[in-house]
Amino acid sequence: MVRDILLLGNPELYEPSTPVEGEDWKALPAWAEDLNDTLLAYREKYGAGRAIAAPQIGVKKRFIYMLLDRPYVLVNPRLSFPDGETYELLDDCMSFPGLAVRVRRHRRCLLEYTDELGEGRSRELEGDLSELVQHEYDHLDGILATMRAVDDRSLYMMQLKRDF
Repeated sequence: MVRDILLLGNPELYEPSTPVEGEDWKALPAWAEDLNDTLLAYREKYGAGRAIAAPQIGVKKRFIYMLLDRPYVLVNPRLSFPDGETYELLDDCMSFPGLAVRVRRHRRCLLEYTDELGEGRSRELEGDLSELVQHEYDHLDGILATMRAVDDRSLYMMQLKRDF
């Protein structure tokens, strides 16, 4: 089911999420389906979107849904950074369509998570995938890209896809 995406300014977006545990595992497939449907609807409307965090649809649990070459469900992810190399980029978000924020992210990260089957996984990520996971991970902690702006001139309005 397509769910409403919480928008910038909604106080729920700033609340940290709790781990997926116990009975939450029974709800996980339905939540993942809702995240998939919501992501696809966003792509249809705006022509963008690779991942979405559960808190963006009001599910205060630590999991991320990514739709890349295939779907990825990242349950209770943990991030670490093998080195201190960072770079600046323009970051956008489904919670504030049309706004981009210049932020600084780590170029590389180590992602550890549990998949939807309960199996522990680990992936080394670099570049755009590292940035993507860092962005979504921030949502789990109640942090938005606007809070990571490089300076007070780092907000940019973008042209959105239009249906004619």
